[in-house]
Amino acid sequence: MTYAQFVAALRAEGLTVIEHPTGGRSPADHNRNHKGPWGPVHGVLVHHTVTSGHDRTIDICRAGHADLPGPLCDGVICKAGHVHAVGYGRTNHAGAGDGKVLQAVIAEQALPRPTVADTDGNRYFYGFECENLGDGQDPWPAAQLQAIERAAAAVCRHHGWTERSVIGHLEWQPGKVDPRGFSMSSMRGSVATRLTRPAGAGGTTTSPSKEAPVAQLSKADVYDAVWGSDRMTAPAGAADVKANPHWQPQSYLRSIYNAVAGLPGVVAALRKDVAALRADIAALKKEN
Repeated sequence: MTYAQFVAALRAEGLTVIEHPTGGRSPADHNRNHKGPWGPVHGVLVHHTVTSGHDRTIDICRAGHADLPGPLCDGVICKAGHVHAVGYGRTNHAGAGDGKVLQAVIAEQALPRPTVADTDGNRYFYGFECENLGDGQDPWPAAQLQAIERAAAAVCRHHGWTERSVIGHLEWQPGKVDPRGFSMSSMRGSVATRLTRPAGAGGTTTSPSKEAPVAQLSKADVYDAVWGSDRMTAPAGAADVKANPHWQPQSYLRSIYNAVAGLPGVVAALRKDVAALRADIAALKKEN
């Protein structure tokens, strides 16, 4: 899919697309292709931005920042439901994720839980960053949810993919929680319905909510809501407590496991030290 086809597909799906040049260059020429391969592309990855402010969000996704150069996606979906094209090709959005998830996306099968980050996702996924704080309180307007649905459907329609080629960042990379505030299983259902209709058909089936009702959540969604949320106060003795003041519960468990797992080695070393001390004491007694 060329950039021109990408924009045309989005517009054919009924979306307003606003193109943002960078340094006089078209979004078609703003990418990270010089840093690694782009393609073959196998799916669509949905994110929340953890930002507020329409213009600020678009600018961050277009230009990036000191630690992560832009573009940070192919398109920004704002709260008004418009798609802002800020780049095209390899962009810094997916990062490393689980290769088993990629294989499931390619086969369009049920997704396994991501447990490792061993595969370059920037190469294989289109990225849409969606303007939202990601705190579970920032609302998702109906127009924005419909735009996410339409954008994902537009890409799937072009490639002949089903809704199973649309995933959330939390389904790709261990520890991620985005997008937060709606269920990806619900969004995939909406994309599936849209793909049965002609491009640009009206209506949406994804409902906005502060937190998706438990009855609509998959086991994976529930797990991530409970164990993958950065809400627990970090241990006071943690080395990075200032930079990372809140931990996920699963990080607590992992930290405890790692500490306990090292105890047998510590105990064994202490036993050797005690045995050596006993030998030294015995030797001293003989000398006396």
